[in-house]
Amino acid sequence: FPTDGHAFLAVADRGARVEFVRSPDRVRVPLELFERAVDERTAAVCTGHVYFTTGWIQDVRALAEICHRKGAVLVIDAYQSIGAIPFDVNASGIDYLVGGTLKWLMGGPGIAFLYARGSVAERARPSAVGWWGVKEPFAFDVEHLDYGAGARRFEYGTPAVAAIYAARAGLELLAEIGIEKVRERHKLLSQRLVDGALDQGWTIRCPRDATERTPIVTLEHPDPASAVTALRAAGVICDNRPGLIRLSPHYFNTLEEMDRALALLEPLRVAHALA
Repeated sequence: FPTDGHAFLAVADRGARVEFVRSPDRVRVPLELFERAVDERTAAVCTGHVYFTTGWIQDVRALAEICHRKGAVLVIDAYQSIGAIPFDVNASGIDYLVGGTLKWLMGGPGIAFLYARGSVAERARPSAVGWWGVKEPFAFDVEHLDYGAGARRFEYGTPAVAAIYAARAGLELLAEIGIEKVRERHKLLSQRLVDGALDQGWTIRCPRDATERTPIVTLEHPDPASAVTALRAAGVICDNRPGLIRLSPHYFNTLEEMDRALALLEPLRVAHALA
């Protein structure tokens, strides 16, 4: 996601050199490309666990091994994966993970979270700090900076308490259903879209294999904004990205809704083909 690049570009004027590893097929970034790009000069690698335009799932455990062999830390943006796929952050070997409740967790905006691996967090000296990031916040000591233990040192200030209620509701619902059931439901719904879109002649920009993607399904279109406007007017809520129509069903959607979306997509593809 653009924020991942922007965060590192913002420190380029302090001596950091930022390099980008580009996708050869605009769907995925193979591990061998990271293997070539990461060397002993690399301080950190940042990438998405799931790519927001294609739904492709990166093998972050293997990527962590590549980074650690060269002495780099791995930062993972998990906004598009948390709540969609089972994931054990402790077993992954990654150093930092950022996410939020806005998307698959259905917790609404205003709540984000950070995981920092213990040994890595203890060495960190954040330059962006807040009063909650110190050992004794209620000492109200303005003259000394004594970082909190572990990931606590990355806390900024008072959390958005009202937003926590919405976040908790989404988390409780997901916990009741179970992430494994959610994952299987996602595979079923997204495969219905992929198979139907291919039958109609669409060019898809996501993995065809459901095990390699979340339920994000993207279709190439020259005017996706207009197409999405038409779909929304007909009751299909989706979104657009540059050159793409993006559909992303969640576990509460049905196969009948996937079929309805496909029925509405077909004339859009025909109009595109005739243009």
